[in-house]
Amino acid sequence: MAANGYGAMSGTGSRSGALRIQTQKKQDGICHDDSTPPVKAQTIDELHSLQRKRSTPNTPIHSAQGSFATLSEEERQKLQLQSISASLASLTRETGPKVVRGDPARRIEGQKVVHVSHYQVEAPTISVSDSSLKFTHVLYNLSPAELYEQAIKYEKGSFITSAGALATLSGAKTGRSPRDKRVIKDETTEYELWWGKGSPNIEMDEHTFMVNRERAVDYLNSLEKVYVNDQFLNWDPQNRIKVRIVSARAYHSLFMHNMCIRPTPEELENFGTPDFTIYNAGQFPCNRYTHHMTSSTSIDLNLARSEMVILGTQYAGEMKKGLFSVMHYLMPKRQILSLHSGCNMGKDGDVALFFGLSGTGKTTLSTDHNRYLIGDDEHCWSDNGVSNIEGGCYAKCVGLSKEKEPDIWNAIKFGTVLENVVFDEHTREVDYSDKSVTENTRAAYPIEFIPNAKIPCVAPHPKNVILLACDAFGVLPPVSKLSLAQTMYHFISGYTALVAGTEDGIKEPQATFSACFGAAFIMMHPTKYAAMLAEKMQKHGATGWLVNTGWSGGSYGSGSRIKLPYTRRIIDAIHSGSLSKANYRKTEVFGLEIPTEVEGVPSEILDPQNTWQDKKAYKDTQLKLAGLFKNNFETFTSYKIGKDNKLTEEILAAGPNF
Repeated sequence: MAANGYGAMSGTGSRSGALRIQTQKKQDGICHDDSTPPVKAQTIDELHSLQRKRSTPNTPIHSAQGSFATLSEEERQKLQLQSISASLASLTRETGPKVVRGDPARRIEGQKVVHVSHYQVEAPTISVSDSSLKFTHVLYNLSPAELYEQAIKYEKGSFITSAGALATLSGAKTGRSPRDKRVIKDETTEYELWWGKGSPNIEMDEHTFMVNRERAVDYLNSLEKVYVNDQFLNWDPQNRIKVRIVSARAYHSLFMHNMCIRPTPEELENFGTPDFTIYNAGQFPCNRYTHHMTSSTSIDLNLARSEMVILGTQYAGEMKKGLFSVMHYLMPKRQILSLHSGCNMGKDGDVALFFGLSGTGKTTLSTDHNRYLIGDDEHCWSDNGVSNIEGGCYAKCVGLSKEKEPDIWNAIKFGTVLENVVFDEHTREVDYSDKSVTENTRAAYPIEFIPNAKIPCVAPHPKNVILLACDAFGVLPPVSKLSLAQTMYHFISGYTALVAGTEDGIKEPQATFSACFGAAFIMMHPTKYAAMLAEKMQKHGATGWLVNTGWSGGSYGSGSRIKLPYTRRIIDAIHSGSLSKANYRKTEVFGLEIPTEVEGVPSEILDPQNTWQDKKAYKDTQLKLAGLFKNNFETFTSYKIGKDNKLTEEILAAGPNF
């Protein structure tokens, strides 16, 4: 037997040579399969519990750090649940809800619960209610894999695509609802925030906020389970903000898991009380009879309470941009400038900020394989340098292809949320050209999914500040060097142009202005942010640039769009510093300094009037755009910067002169 390669089996083998099941007669007369050791479980539930190994911190827990560090795990979990119960407390009752950690579908007999007394409030007390008799199960900081399971099992319209991403639907709303976003106007915010014409801040009173908060909290407490994310904003450890997101959908929890900074297990254990809380009850509408309500949607921001309430919209971008608005309020109060910008860094440590509205090429130009990505959308500029506010990217997907945007294409994999995309029902391959649900299809993924992302997402002080405009009128030069006052003027203006296909009904170019290149999110007056930008640029020696990625040789319809390779050569020249050393001459009307040559770019296109055959049409169009700039800027002239008003006068003088 040994010669045939099987070895001696002494009667334990079969004719085929396979091992035979050994049986041994026990005292109870039952034969057992002894070929492998039996599982250490008495029930099927116990067996399933063995399948899931318990998570352990992957960072060392240092002794005597934080209020949680010296506690036992049971005490730590109890404090964590008490904090969540306090967040979910109705202000018309004396207690928070009874919360228990874990999925209600996996209840364990004898599981301990925590019922936490909340602070007293001067309001009618309801001694007992149905919600006070039930447990609210908290699914706390679940992993992407766990959230996939929850979404696919419980949320209709959730699927895994062929690339491994989670495709989901945001319901009736497929974009933000800026007209339904409101901010509490109180004794403090009345003077601190920007109100009135041009402002994105629509006022709401405290009482109405509390009505909506109560509605959202009661809805969340009526559910069998809620998702709770405890995460951070701002990669600068000295200025990061602790945020808690309470939501009803796994999709929302995974979205915020990707978009906010993900804490380590150690940081989570020492998290404590959040600095800001979001109550996302988006599946439940607001009461349209409530004061200030104009629809069934309401996104309410209370800066004094550090809370945001979402009712009547499931679009996840409301949470992301709501927190961005909060940072636009909190950071300037610390003398930190919050910016709606992209940011990258060269291998020598030179940093560039990119500002631009939709369609200007901000994402395309800030994504450079020869440079490190700091972030694609939201940043802070402090005394320490630049830091990304977020932990992820929220990329547009319409028309996405591997050839055009390889980094975004490759980032769409397991863990990524795909919003409102259309896919093949059999292969699950996504068709990014299909706009059946919406044109605003999106992908949300952690920033580390981008290969050249710098982790942590912090960088030194910027060397260049690049303002991007897609000028469809064709009169702005491809690149111009800005003075400090001009940088402030064009930063406050936030100009680009809409063309046919961008919005319905557009036949000719339409100028659009968005203060600070993000008017929908700023909280204070634009001049506040512009003054801070000028101060930091002056202090750290940054140079301002205006780059036109739009039309040349005529307006939209007659001219042609400036070629992307030319724009890339311009950006490369800015990064290398060669453009700072070029020779310049000033244009008429806008008074912009334009270089006489840029390596790799035809010199004749650097001055736009050279590319227009009809010189009179060029001058008429130039004056038309200059007039639009002046009319837009009238909104800001009543605000004075500086004690002697000198800075305001300099900014106004930096605009078009005709």
